[in-house]
Amino acid sequence: MVLAGAALLLGTAAAARTAPALSPPATARAVQPVSAILVDARDGNVLYAQGANLVRRPASLTKMMTLFLAFDALDSGKLSLGDRVPISRRAASQQPSKLGLRPGSSITVDQAIRAIAVNSANDVAVALAEKLGGSEAAFAAQMTAKAHKLGMHETAFTNVTGLPGANVTTATEMAKLAMALLNQHPRRYAYFSTRTFDWGPRRLQNHNHLLGKFDGLDGIKTGYTVEAGFNLAASAKRGRRRLIAVVLGEKSVAARDQRVAQMLDEGFASLDTQSAVGAP
Repeated sequence: MVLAGAALLLGTAAAARTAPALSPPATARAVQPVSAILVDARDGNVLYAQGANLVRRPASLTKMMTLFLAFDALDSGKLSLGDRVPISRRAASQQPSKLGLRPGSSITVDQAIRAIAVNSANDVAVALAEKLGGSEAAFAAQMTAKAHKLGMHETAFTNVTGLPGANVTTATEMAKLAMALLNQHPRRYAYFSTRTFDWGPRRLQNHNHLLGKFDGLDGIKTGYTVEAGFNLAASAKRGRRRLIAVVLGEKSVAARDQRVAQMLDEGFASLDTQSAVGAP
């Protein structure tokens, strides 16, 4: 069975390296190694891992942690969805993806979260970080501290966008973060399922192209920089089962999406087979 003998996500790096391998998509065989991991969201069991503990750039997967801290602030009452987020000159100067907001303008917290989850808006991410942390650097330090509290000891952030900088993580730790978002912020996880975000006359499409196309997939986040490659953390639910797949460093959107879809399909098929034969 392709995915039998899973290792625990919270176990050792060696366990993740020895998890049984899926056959890689044909489009990915001739490129440099890609980091990938598939886990059962119920208990963190690793169903598949390839280079999952290599330290890499997260690109805009960084914003999963940016939003994690925003959700924490909402839950604690420090922040409300109707609060205004002012746009500083520094926030407005961020490189795309962005909404293109002008310095001195503002956006609600709810709009900001949607813009980040759907459009990966860098200007909005920096503005939200400045509102919550005083500065992007201070908020990035809080993100790193939160990562370490979650057991993500290979992860560190120097910015909140994932734009070129010194942010580092692993596929294993992005899977941990996805699980933490699901477990600690289950109601707010729905932001990652949003397919479109209307801003003025524009209707912005979620960068996660598998939403609405892959059975059961309902989030989480895409990312890309030249240095990082094409990244995706994705979660899908079928029946009572939920799986999380993370791919870092693919060569194209198509290859990234194909790899994630294959991992999830084979993972669900394996779980169904185990249930049918009564495997533990």
